[in-house]
Amino acid sequence: MNQDGYIKLISGQTKGFWASLVYVVLCALSKIYSAIISFRNYVYDKHIFTIHRVEAIVISIGNITAGGTGKTPIVSWLCNLISTDQRLNEYKVAILTRGYKTRCSSCAMNSSDDESNLQCKMRDTQVDEPALLAEKCPGVNVVINPDRVIGASEAIGKYNSNVLVMDDGFQHRRLARNLDIIAIDATCPFGYGKIIPAGLLREPISSLKRAHAVVITRCDQVSEEKLKEIEEILRNIKPEIPIARSIHKAVYIKTIDDKQIELEKFKNKKVFAFCGIGNPDSFINSLKNMDYDVAGSKIYDDHHDYTNSCLNELAKLSKDSGAEILLTTQKDFTKIRLLESAGNLPLAYLAIEIEFLSGQERLRSLIEDTLTGKISQIDM
Repeated sequence: MNQDGYIKLISGQTKGFWASLVYVVLCALSKIYSAIISFRNYVYDKHIFTIHRVEAIVISIGNITAGGTGKTPIVSWLCNLISTDQRLNEYKVAILTRGYKTRCSSCAMNSSDDESNLQCKMRDTQVDEPALLAEKCPGVNVVINPDRVIGASEAIGKYNSNVLVMDDGFQHRRLARNLDIIAIDATCPFGYGKIIPAGLLREPISSLKRAHAVVITRCDQVSEEKLKEIEEILRNIKPEIPIARSIHKAVYIKTIDDKQIELEKFKNKKVFAFCGIGNPDSFINSLKNMDYDVAGSKIYDDHHDYTNSCLNELAKLSKDSGAEILLTTQKDFTKIRLLESAGNLPLAYLAIEIEFLSGQERLRSLIEDTLTGKISQIDM
């Protein structure tokens, strides 16, 4: 079952006897998984399992559901905030990431790597999000290691980092952190209310008690009533938790030959959209909201490994649709540009940045308090 079929099943869109039977099995497996997660959280809460502290400030950006909640733009915003703010320039930042589907046990990349070296690392590791973070966060080392404790030691020992931003770190409790910021996707905030695999929740929503702040993403894709409902649920779990609202703002289009194009150029023109991300609907909807004529689309599973055959298929689909350009996400683009046939296509990506609608000042204040030692490292 591919990603789209799975989402339709657990969301109740797929009906029928066999769908119901499969869902019953998933619910049974969900109870087992939930018991494992509850036990794991218990042994960490009671300090039965060791939680490791490091000589650096640790800020985790995580989520409570599987799939794309918009963590990456928050990670890049946070790293650039710390790196470029003159009041905070005493800090040397590194990003810790597990590197989903990576081939290596441990490696690092940085935007200061020359293009050929960066591409070699990407080929060797088969990464997408770490490479994207390296590009979007100049001067910040991205340390790839599934063991966050070892990754933290490498960042401190090799790169003299004193601030560690842990990407997707909420469930990685072996490493103590100073601050836990959670991204919640407004379009699917609580994973259909069930634990994996019957839903998308990675742990019960009551676990949000461990969080210090929440950033609700993609707020422009739901109603105000829906946003208030999400905030009410969050405040019922933790009444005083700071909540920020945000959107993923499109800023420009960049082509395969590195030309930056204004968004207005393709307004009302035909584009062919494709992606392999956790929340593909959000990408397609963004294009439609920008008045782009999405003549066709192709959705792949999250972290899809693109090949030249994929690009040949996309080229044909795009041509048949009459589209002027093949448009994807920057995450997908980081992998596709390495393929031989990529340069022969009218290929481009939509660059996005996080834009806060509310709650940014309180969030920044919380981050500054953390960096200045007002919030100590704790076992979470």
